[in-house]
Parts: sequence; structure tokens; C-alpha cells
Amino acid sequence: MDVCKSIDEIRDVVKSLKIEGKQIGFVPTMGALHEGHLTLIRQAKEKADEVVVSIFVNPEQFGPDEDFESYPREMEEDLKKCEDEGVSVVFAPNRNDVYDEEKFIRIEVDELNRHMCGGSRPGFFEGILLIVNKLFNIVRPDVAVFGQKDIQQFQIVSRMVHEFNHSIELVMAPIARANDGLALSSRNKYLSAEEREIAPGLYRALSYIEKQILNGVHTPSLLMKHQMSELEAKGFKIDYLGVFDKNTLQLSETLNEGGEYILAGAVWLGKTRLIDNFLIEL
Repeated sequence: MDVCKSIDEIRDVVKSLKIEGKQIGFVPTMGALHEGHLTLIRQAKEKADEVVVSIFVNPEQFGPDEDFESYPREMEEDLKKCEDEGVSVVFAPNRNDVYDEEKFIRIEVDELNRHMCGGSRPGFFEGILLIVNKLFNIVRPDVAVFGQKDIQQFQIVSRMVHEFNHSIELVMAPIARANDGLALSSRNKYLSAEEREIAPGLYRALSYIEKQILNGVHTPSLLMKHQMSELEAKGFKIDYLGVFDKNTLQLSETLNEGGEYILAGAVWLGKTRLIDNFLIEL
């Protein structure tokens, strides 16, 4: 397995693979790899001949009061996991390799970041698009795999690929879950033992709401309020809980037959922010 630190190095390695006629699959990560990331790598291996994984904690997607400094960094363990999964190349650049000290050009997002995670994390998706656009230009993969857990990210990146004319196939892998339903996340490491017991409450709330919607409740606002109260009683602090149009990512008060929706929630449990979602087709 090659481990590339510089942009020139990763470009040379990928160029050599492409000269051999290899299809390149790409999985961008911030490290602290868990089973969810490994499922993305496995999906990439199914879609391409060689897999490149990037490991880079992107400072541009953290707000001033968020956990950039404390975000888990486990490079040695991450490299071992990548090697065990048959990854061909890991791209692990330094911050100065990726970003100039002074930047003059920005990416902005309209509408698609108004709700869900974008509603409470200003600048978050602009930071994601900045790094993903850079990584696509550096690695030039044929296929890139993202996880459904970050579905708003996937939808916004998909729009960027379309509008910026990237010649890349995007694949969304299903959410990887613990046995009790909790969506796997690098930030789950922050949970105390007591919080970890409570954490699947978000998954259960979404599961209940999904069941009611599929059983015919197409104006779910009262359902949402009830489940928010239940979660708050258990110690969660609600960021958002709602049903959103899959394409526009706007809040949907009334659901229509034939519609495609994202039932999604984000909550705080202590110092840990948890997100989860279900896709619903009526």
C-alpha cells in the first residue's frame, strides 16, 4: 500500500495506475476509521480496480467553537485498517499542502444548506465542498463513495459534481449501525458509558416516525413534536428533527404519494452531536 503525503506524489501514483488501465475508486475521510468507513472502502472495491483513501481532518468545515483540535486522529491504526481492507493508496496530506495561507476564492451554497445540518452549522458545507472539490481535482477518481449518514453532504456534493462538470460517478453507501441501531461515527468515541446506553434513542425515534409515515401519516408535525419531547426527557438536546424533500432538502410539512423524502435528525447528547436519517419513498 502506498502512503502519499504530497499532491505531486498522489498524482504520480494515480497516473501510473490509470496508464495501466485501472479504474480508481475514492473514499474521502477525516480518519478515525470505523466499520462505517470500511463499508465505504468495500463498496469502492466493488466499483473500481484500485481504491484511494484520503485521511485529512479538514479545518474549513469546523466552526470556531467546534472540535477541530480534539477530533480523533489515529493515523497508525487507520493505515493498518486500510491495508487490511486492500486499499491501494492512502493520501494523507498536511494542511499546508492542501490550503494556501491566503485564499481569495470561495465556494458558496444556496438553498440546499438552509435546513438540516446546514441550518445550525454556517459555513459547514462550503468547507466540505472546498475540500471535496480539491480532492477530486487532485486524485481524479472514476468513482467516489460517501455514506448515507451524511446524506445532506452527499446531495450537495452530487449537485457540485453536476454543476462543476466533474466526470465522477458518486455512490452512496447505506448507514453502518451498531447492534442497537446507533449510526457509527468517529464522534461516538466522545460518548460516556452512560451516554452510549442512551444514544440509540435517536434511531428509535426516527424508526417510530418512519413506521407511522409508511402507515399513512402524511402530516407528521405532531409526531415530530412528540418524539422531540420524548428525546428531551431522555437527556437529548434537539438540533433538528424533520422530514425533508430528498432533492431540494427543504422542510416538508405535507408528504405526497410518489414523493422521496429524508427523515433526519441531529441531537446533542452531552458534548457529542449525533445525526441519523432514513430515506422514505411514498
